[in-house]
Order: sequence, then C-alpha cells, then structure tokens
Amino acid sequence: MATRAEGMNPVMRDRLVCPQDLGELINAGDELYNPRLRVAYAIDDKGIPNMLIDNARSVSDEEHERFTAKEA
Repeated sequence: MATRAEGMNPVMRDRLVCPQDLGELINAGDELYNPRLRVAYAIDDKGIPNMLIDNARSVSDEEHERFTAKEA
C-alpha cells in the first residue's frame, strides 16, 4: 500500500518546500520531513499536506535516523 506522500501528485510533491527554511522535504510515509530542522508535516487522508509551521511536529533522533536512512 502506498503511503500518503507517495500518493501525492508528483508535480505538487516536487514543488513543496519547508515553509521554515525553504529547503527540500523527504518522504516520511504519511508525512513530509525536513531533516535539517528535524520537523515533520502531516499529510491528511485526502493527500493534502499541512504545511503550517505551528503544526509541524518535532522528530526524535530515532525517527530522524529512520527517515534519513531511506534517502541514503
């Protein structure tokens, strides 16, 4: 089964950046992840990402390692 990030329109997904540092986001399953700031943005069940800075969640060291290992 595809994750919410994988189910997003690829054109939209490629154009999304972190609203805090304007950098690239990586696929983190049902979230988009900024490894530089260690924050994740949720994607709702309709495939719409919540890119509000105040709604981003902090990511633990363990999650960071898991998310970035996929990209390596």
